[in-house]
Amino acid sequence: MRTRTFFSSLILAVGIFSMPVALHASAGGLPFGRVFKGSKQFNALVAQADQWKGLPIGERVAAVGRAMTGTPYKGFTLEIDDRIEAPSVNLTGLDCWTFFESALAFARMLDEPRENWTPQTMLKYIEIDRYRGGQCTGSYLSRLHYLEDWLHDNDRRGMVKDLTRDLGGIPADHDAVEMTRGWRSYRYMRKNPDLRAGIAQMEARVANEPLYYVPKSQVAGIESRLQSGDIIGICSHDGRFIGTAHVGLACRSSDGVLHFMHASAPHNYGKVVLDQRLSDYLYHFRTDAGILVARPLR
Repeated sequence: MRTRTFFSSLILAVGIFSMPVALHASAGGLPFGRVFKGSKQFNALVAQADQWKGLPIGERVAAVGRAMTGTPYKGFTLEIDDRIEAPSVNLTGLDCWTFFESALAFARMLDEPRENWTPQTMLKYIEIDRYRGGQCTGSYLSRLHYLEDWLHDNDRRGMVKDLTRDLGGIPADHDAVEMTRGWRSYRYMRKNPDLRAGIAQMEARVANEPLYYVPKSQVAGIESRLQSGDIIGICSHDGRFIGTAHVGLACRSSDGVLHFMHASAPHNYGKVVLDQRLSDYLYHFRTDAGILVARPLR
């Protein structure tokens, strides 16, 4: 799955969340109003954050996500410039990818002293999450565009744990060609045709990496092992291949039911919703094949 689809260097682990991290792409000259939108929504989250900061990271992510329910769906919010790639946040409208990563970045920010709960700090955590090796170079190619690539990179750096195989995941035949085929949909690629070769090389690397998924027929049996705040990638059939097509968060309600929380596309709810039980959700769409699972570690 791409970061903007129809849903639209190793970082040292010790002290990563207390050390300042430069926003490399912001230094390229994009105005702050371009890279951060939704100050009102951000301040509303901060006003509630004292009740969340003591929670384990997964429960914290889920709590932030629930506070975002009702936010309108909006796609392609990461296409903010013709050339300069920069960490960005738009809390006025979210798609499936920006929903989960915004909840995750805000939750991580709460490990900072309260005086650091600022848009700039949230952008720092977006950079750590969204870009290869945790660093935005100012190039479109430094962004992790496919969910499976994001999972491998963030797992390697100890930011999340890929639980898919432990939960009974099976290997999938997959490819990664969506961005090459649909390059006209992306502002950066339209304005910079030379990016297409680099994107094709990236897609070839992604296609050569293994992809595992838990078939949807097995999800009900593993729901008890999932936790609030787990990142749930939805895998779908794409011809003879399996690909990542959607993403959201697990959220267990007070009655013990594990729900799927996500930014739902305009032809469905058109906003962030706490949807039905995860295993039931998967049977709502015939093409859904199963899930992959990433658990935030810090």
